[in-house]
Amino acid sequence: MATSAPRTWFLAACRRASIRALRLAILLVVLSPTGASGQFAATQPDQTGPQMGDLREQKYRVGVVVTAQGGPCRGIYATMPVPADWPEQKVEILHEDLSADVRSLRYRTLPGGVKQMQVEIPDLPAGETARAVVTFSVSRAAIEAPTETEFLTIPEKPDRSLRLYLGASPYIETRHPKIVKLAKSVGEDLEGWAKVEAIYDAVREQVEYRNGTLKGAARALADGWGDCEELTCLFIAMARVNGVPARTVWVEGHCYPEFYLEGPTGEGWWFPCQAAGSRAFGSMPDQLPILQKGDIFRDPDRPGQTLRYVSEFAKGATGSGGGSPKIEWIRAGG
Repeated sequence: MATSAPRTWFLAACRRASIRALRLAILLVVLSPTGASGQFAATQPDQTGPQMGDLREQKYRVGVVVTAQGGPCRGIYATMPVPADWPEQKVEILHEDLSADVRSLRYRTLPGGVKQMQVEIPDLPAGETARAVVTFSVSRAAIEAPTETEFLTIPEKPDRSLRLYLGASPYIETRHPKIVKLAKSVGEDLEGWAKVEAIYDAVREQVEYRNGTLKGAARALADGWGDCEELTCLFIAMARVNGVPARTVWVEGHCYPEFYLEGPTGEGWWFPCQAAGSRAFGSMPDQLPILQKGDIFRDPDRPGQTLRYVSEFAKGATGSGGGSPKIEWIRAGG
């Protein structure tokens, strides 16, 4: 009888623990990705969006070297695009190498996400050289295609930020009759991911990859050949005709397109594709530093101009001795 109370308490505690364990097991089944009721909500967004692959860390140098030739120079001002953060890329400044003649080095971001480095050199004596070179650490992930694509759809009501990538851009002629006709005929019975993939395959079938000078989407379609810029322009134009936001991704010496689709909850993602070269749709194995994304920009230093790519820019005045600045742009890995 002396042990009956502890025994009764022990048995009751065991029953309470069993009940709690059962309730926990039921809760885990409901919330688990393998549970029938929780499977779609728990796993669908990750499987539908782009998947980050291997990460590559690299150094990237951007800058300008100015030499005053034939006499002194003054009022030198230069800008150049630098790598910025994107979902698949993280950037950190490691070192800023500035000569004594550089008065200021600062950064700004233009509408559309282009990050620029701004350099000012007020006076540069004859024969002298000024430099401003920044070393960045760039961590760039490869992108793998989603495993589930049937949930992805073309946005019905794209917001203002996406509407920028639905109209015409330099060399992306969304209103050209031949481009519109081809775009409307591709994948007429398809939707979402399958529709965009049909556009991608049609571009690669219609235009042979061949190096050449910039001529744009319409000319490339007429000629039947073009380089990475032409293939990218044509894909973007055809995607936009079908209501799919699309834009250019610029990396060192190359470019490729990416397109935007939404999941069932309204969340959207940008997916890349390799228009020129090996087939890669919805994925991107290349890990070169991303310099900028987009193909319609305005730069306050070039008023009145619409830019497809924000390139380097420099201006300055000659000094009293009539010198002229010699500009050398630095853009290299390592």
